[in-house]
Amino acid sequence: MPSRRNAIYILIVMSLITGVFTGRAFFFNLAYMLFGILIISWIWVWTAIRWIGLTRRTRTRRAQVGQIFEESFAFRNRSFLPKLWLEIIDQSTLPGHRASHIVPSVTIGGQYSWQVRTRCTVRGEFRLGPMLVSSGDPFGLFTLTRTIPATSRMIVYPRMIQLNKLELPMGMLSGGESQRRRTHYVTTNAAGVRDYAPGDSFNRIHWRTSARKERLVVKEFELDPLVDIWLIADFSAESLVEDSNIIKRVNGDGPVIASSSDIPPSTEEYVTVVAASLARYFIQMERVIGFAAYIPNREVYQPERSNRQLTRILEALAVARSTSTYTLGQMLTLETPHMTRGTTLIIVTSSQNPDWVRRAQILTRRGIKPMCIYIEGDSFASAPPADEIISRLRSAKIPVLRLRNGNDINAILQQRPL
Repeated sequence: MPSRRNAIYILIVMSLITGVFTGRAFFFNLAYMLFGILIISWIWVWTAIRWIGLTRRTRTRRAQVGQIFEESFAFRNRSFLPKLWLEIIDQSTLPGHRASHIVPSVTIGGQYSWQVRTRCTVRGEFRLGPMLVSSGDPFGLFTLTRTIPATSRMIVYPRMIQLNKLELPMGMLSGGESQRRRTHYVTTNAAGVRDYAPGDSFNRIHWRTSARKERLVVKEFELDPLVDIWLIADFSAESLVEDSNIIKRVNGDGPVIASSSDIPPSTEEYVTVVAASLARYFIQMERVIGFAAYIPNREVYQPERSNRQLTRILEALAVARSTSTYTLGQMLTLETPHMTRGTTLIIVTSSQNPDWVRRAQILTRRGIKPMCIYIEGDSFASAPPADEIISRLRSAKIPVLRLRNGNDINAILQQRPL
């Protein structure tokens, strides 16, 4: 396009010079015509990227690795001139999301729409938008670009394995004394009734009492005597094991890009998948679960039983990276003092630092029941065997499940910890 404009400029100058020397009006008219073409072309392209309507509809801004993410786009010409062509350039950060599109000729008041389907292969938080709209004139002399700055946030949850059963060791089963604490969610322990308040769920209304008292009355519940479950996911930098020749990350240091339908061969991804699967399993079993991880920012969620808790955990795991300078031993020291006696502590780690085993053994003396799901780093890349850590765990009488690269996670977690 610059070369075409330069040719027009040269023709205008040559026509004017020739007209001056020859005195013929033809050359002046030619120069005026070429100059008019430049003006008309610029006005055309200026209007081409204005008076437009671009709608972006996203069915949901939450997805999971392996799922299909769908978006639909609609373009409308609100100008008094037709649009010859437009190029829509999407600057979203979601890997593999090809929402850019060429819009063909659209008449006055016309519409054009298209859909984009993208398979999510990378967990994380991504940006949708902004978008660039560019167009040109009929003579191909000018191109202008306009930015539509609207953006939105999208999060891709990690892959989750459907767990059929989790074998908790003897002595770690649920049980305990009633805590006599009121709770906003429904449990098996009804504590009494009270008057209905705006916002109370209708399934909590006690209809017999309401009929007798001629006003709405709802049931109150107490926390049940099940012990709390704490899930600690280790994302320390020292525990990361992966083959850098195989593993590819977004922008070099971002989330791992899956090259197939299997879990990428990285301890970071295995810790994420196991932790997410356990969280969903316990929430589906209506168990109270707490969560702690340094991802590398500190993320600690007090024990709760609700889908909101699962959402918080999945959002934390979606952006988790094994870059924390805190070791697992330091994390146990910082996060376990507030845990109550009888708490079940599930540790998901690949760390070979023996310090955390000693700290976990100290927890058993306080009545906390630790259990370890150990991901063996030597199955991912060159790393020392896990036999020493496993021996220390068994000597400390801490139940452990061993998980290697390529293992069936559901089958491994169904085994009884040794």
